[in-house]
Amino acid sequence: MRVGTFVLAAQFPGQGRGEALHRAVRTAEVAEESGLDGVWLAEHHFVPYGVCPSAVTLAAVLLGRTRRIRVGTAVSVLPNVHPVALGEQAALLHITSGGRFSLGVGRGGPWIDLEVFGSGLAAYESGFPESLDLLLRWLREPSVGAAGDRYRFREVAVVPRPADLLDGAPRSTADGPAEPHDGTAADTTAAVGAGTGAAGGGTAEFAGAPGAHPEVVVACTSPDGVRIAAERGLPMLLGMHCGDEEKAEMIALWRRHALAAGHCPDAVAAAGHVSAGVVQIADEAGEARGALLKAMPGWLRLGLGAHRTVDDRVRTMRDPVAYTELLCSLHPVGPPRAAADRLAATAERTGITRFALLAEGSGDLVATETTVRRLGEEVLPLLR
Repeated sequence: MRVGTFVLAAQFPGQGRGEALHRAVRTAEVAEESGLDGVWLAEHHFVPYGVCPSAVTLAAVLLGRTRRIRVGTAVSVLPNVHPVALGEQAALLHITSGGRFSLGVGRGGPWIDLEVFGSGLAAYESGFPESLDLLLRWLREPSVGAAGDRYRFREVAVVPRPADLLDGAPRSTADGPAEPHDGTAADTTAAVGAGTGAAGGGTAEFAGAPGAHPEVVVACTSPDGVRIAAERGLPMLLGMHCGDEEKAEMIALWRRHALAAGHCPDAVAAAGHVSAGVVQIADEAGEARGALLKAMPGWLRLGLGAHRTVDDRVRTMRDPVAYTELLCSLHPVGPPRAAADRLAATAERTGITRFALLAEGSGDLVATETTVRRLGEEVLPLLR
C-alpha cells in the first residue's frame, strides 16, 4: 500500500494566496517526515479553488526540499502547454531528482484558460491524444519530429533525455522511496507488451515502471479517457468524487482496452493506478467530519464558482455541502483505525494500492499538518 498526499493549494475564504501556498509546501515537507510515499500537486488558473498555476514548477521546489518522497503532478493540464516544453521540464526533474518525479497529465476543462493561453477549445475537445503521444515520444526517443494536426516541426534532438539519469544517483521506483542505482537489469524500464500502441510505434513501454523515463499518469473521468490511457499502457488517476464501484468499473474497462492493445497481462495487472480522495484524522469520526463540513463548503462555493468557460456554456456546480458529505462517506475521514479500514476496503474492491489524499480540507495549517502526521504515523502502520 502506497499512500501519499494530494495538494491543491486551496485558498479558503478569508485566506491569502501566500498562506495557501505556504500550507502546500509544509504539507509536502511533513509528508516526507511522516513516512508517506508521495505528494501529488494540482494546478489551476485564475481561481481560488487552487492557487498553484504550475504543478511542475511547485514539484521542482518540493523535489529540492525533500530527499526520499516521490513528487508528482495531478495534473499538468496538457491542452494549456506545448508537449515538448512539458517533456523537457519532466526530463529535467526526472534526472535531477534521481527518478523521484511522476508526471500526471489531464485534459482539464473547457475553461477560459484555453482562451488565455491561445490553445482554443479544440485542444480540449479533440487535441489531447495528439499532445499526449508527442509528450510520450519526447520522453522515450532520442530525437522527435511532428506532423500532426496541431504540432508540426522538423526533427530535433531531445536534450536532456530522461535516460541521462546518472548511474550511481539515488533512483526512486514508481511506488516507493529512492534506492541506489547500480545499473542492473532491475533498474531498466519494463515493457507492457509487443503491441505497437499509439505512442510512437514499436514495443510499448509501461510508464508506471521505474527506469529510463518519468512515470506518466493520466487523469481519467470518462470511458474515452480510460481508453486513451489504456491503449498507451498508462496508469490512471481516478477522481475523489468516484466511489469504489465506479473505480472498479473504470479499471476493468482499462484492462480490456490495454489487453486489446497488446499489452502483456502481467504488466496490465501491475499498472499502478492512483486513487484521489480526502483524509481527515481525529479521535472521533464526528470530529473529523465536522472539521471538513465546517470549512470545505465555503471553499468549494468560492473556488468552483469562480470557474469561467471559454465559450460561456453553462456549467452546473455541485451543492458544496452535499459534495463534502459525499467525500466524507467515500474516503478515510475519522479515527486511524477507521481510516485504515476504509483504505483497505477500497484496495480490496478495486485493486488500487496507491492513494493521493487531500489533507487540507480543514483549511487550517496546524490541522493539516496533524492529519498528515497521523496518516503517516498511525494509519500506515495499520495497513502494513
